[in-house]
Amino acid sequence: MSSTQQPSSKKQTLFIASLIILWYSSNIGVLLLNKYLLSNYGFKFPIFLTMCHMSACAFFSYISIVFIKLVPLQPIKSRPQFLKIATLSVVFCCSVVGGNISLRYLPVSFNQAVGATTPFFTALFAYLMTFKREAWVTYAALVPVVTGVVVASGGEPGFHCFGFIMCISATAARAFKSVLQGILLSSEGETLNSMNLLLYMSPIAVLVLVPTALVMEPNVLEVIISLGRQHRYMWLLLFINSTLAYSANLSNFLVTKHTSALTLQVLGNAKGAVAVVISILLFRNPVTTVGIGGYMMTVLGVVAYGEAKRRFR
Repeated sequence: MSSTQQPSSKKQTLFIASLIILWYSSNIGVLLLNKYLLSNYGFKFPIFLTMCHMSACAFFSYISIVFIKLVPLQPIKSRPQFLKIATLSVVFCCSVVGGNISLRYLPVSFNQAVGATTPFFTALFAYLMTFKREAWVTYAALVPVVTGVVVASGGEPGFHCFGFIMCISATAARAFKSVLQGILLSSEGETLNSMNLLLYMSPIAVLVLVPTALVMEPNVLEVIISLGRQHRYMWLLLFINSTLAYSANLSNFLVTKHTSALTLQVLGNAKGAVAVVISILLFRNPVTTVGIGGYMMTVLGVVAYGEAKRRFR
């Protein structure tokens, strides 16, 4: 009996390892390609880029749920539920657009350091919006999270004030969306899994982003067509980038489904560190000992925060 279970266990382990590799490569790949397109390639249209991501998410989500039947389709049951999803979609748009804008001005390593403060903003919004309190030890663990970013900012050679503001705004919007989602879709009949939520949020995001891009990036189509003629691989890069954006969402859902939310948090902390190392090797952006120390302080604070939440829940 044990000999029968052993191959099955090995297959399960291999399957989970493959999902984690897919999740890492998708997340890091889309991050690095975003940076390359927005900063090194002359593609200076973060809103249009986000629209491409959301279009790919809408298309692939429909294929995955309706045709492949990866998860059961959960229909929208009421107008209020639709309005709640639309609200989440707008907040989600703001977080992605803000993150993409920040990549025009900041190196990926510093972008990831600021992004690691998401738990701080999540705890803040949870307290302000739901009056949910954690143990004092949990809040104490957030001190090095914020301190680390302050230290990293002081030691960042490529620091850019506007880029920093957009990165902080994107991080706060991401945390706000997660808390808002818990509030808006908390009732039994309105709860949606992340794949169905993405299916409904993506088309709404596209409808919001198309006019926004045309107004705020008026020459986007002209420049993109020109870039497409100059660089033969531009359209391929844009397609791969958009596909990776969906793959990151899909693999995030699958890793959570087959492991746990805690495992995802631990892997997420490690993923940020891996992204920082790869980005420094690829883009050769200068880093200082102070900057690295600040980032490590932030990561350790996030780890301590996760452990404190688990123990004092």
